[in-house]
Amino acid sequence: MAGERGIRNNGAPVAPRKNASTSATDARPQIRPTTEGWQQKMGPDGRPVLQFAEPKRGKPPVHLADLTPEQRVARVTELGLPGFRAKQISTHYFTHYTSDPAEMTDLPAAVREELVAGMLPPLLTEVRRLRTDKGDTIKFLWKLYDGALVESVLMRYPGRITLCVSSQAGCGMNCPFCATGQAGLTRNMSTAEIIDQVVQANAAIAAGELGGKKRGETTPERVSNIVFMGMGEPLANYSRVMDALRAMIEPQPHGLGMSARHITVSTVGLVPAILKLAAEKLPVTFALSLHAPDDLLRDELIPVNSRWKVDEALDAARAYFDATGRRVSIEYALIKDMNDHAWRADLLAHKLNERGRGWVHVNPIPLNPTPGSIWTSSEPAVMREFVRRIEAAGIPTTLRDTRGKEIDGACGQLAAAD
Repeated sequence: MAGERGIRNNGAPVAPRKNASTSATDARPQIRPTTEGWQQKMGPDGRPVLQFAEPKRGKPPVHLADLTPEQRVARVTELGLPGFRAKQISTHYFTHYTSDPAEMTDLPAAVREELVAGMLPPLLTEVRRLRTDKGDTIKFLWKLYDGALVESVLMRYPGRITLCVSSQAGCGMNCPFCATGQAGLTRNMSTAEIIDQVVQANAAIAAGELGGKKRGETTPERVSNIVFMGMGEPLANYSRVMDALRAMIEPQPHGLGMSARHITVSTVGLVPAILKLAAEKLPVTFALSLHAPDDLLRDELIPVNSRWKVDEALDAARAYFDATGRRVSIEYALIKDMNDHAWRADLLAHKLNERGRGWVHVNPIPLNPTPGSIWTSSEPAVMREFVRRIEAAGIPTTLRDTRGKEIDGACGQLAAAD
């Protein structure tokens, strides 16, 4: 396929046919997606295998964050203590970010260890912590109870602190450009395993381990923004992610007391789950990882496109806006000579505008550069032209400031290698 823009009968831009001549303004090759250094698992039909079902494994121990406030009271009562102790433990965990019984001096000394062990069993064991030179980004490698490995990334930005959380160990979506999916899906993470990433990040912040704080600033800090853009496909672990969202926005001390509007849930396009999320009416930000506006390329780039095509995913995204009033984010990794052609910017803008105005924001992401690889970032001039064309169509567009590239902590780099 060449980079020339085609035209529909109604004037809308379309992908050119194969072997079409290149235009003078965009005479660049069309690179096809292919894996480098590993092989995608393929099915009998020759298509990449998608894993939606969780492999059968043991379950992590039940944790306070897996339970509703009412269930926590019942659990404490089962352990032979008054129900009000549940609120005390919740305060320590969700407000003071600790699971250490030695710090819970308001609990009876004689039963403290046993009570905390029963309510706050260890879930994430830190294996390694990597920091950028400035110290404003930290990547955590966690070992789960069964030895599975996951990563989360803590980032300081002006005016906010963002945590990129994982929702699965591995991923079953089999995208050829993503390090996380190379080993397939190990298992879904529990609600509490998702929440514990936030609690432990807050503990690190409270200990002064995240650099970049202004000198003389004394206001206690914590994670203000969550993005479900770590390991895994969040909507393939739907029920646990929803329970984690509710725990995040539940006021302290029963939850983390975060703003739903500061939480972003991302998906590669599981349309039934997007519609289900819309029906929840939670005012979280929804992000669709699109990466190509044409089915021909997206079938190869995002294998789930073989189930639900671009137009179906965009219709579901629009339905999310209609249900919640929350503007949708379109994530678009700009990959050199693969999906960054000018005609694709025009096609993307057309597809978004034909579904209305004011409902969407485009978030192009420079792919993390890999010297000599086909998976490398677009040239700066190409990125600027891509953004210009979308903005010229009246669609708000922001080129993302990626963090953590030097510690393999940026988008698509999380591989949880021990």
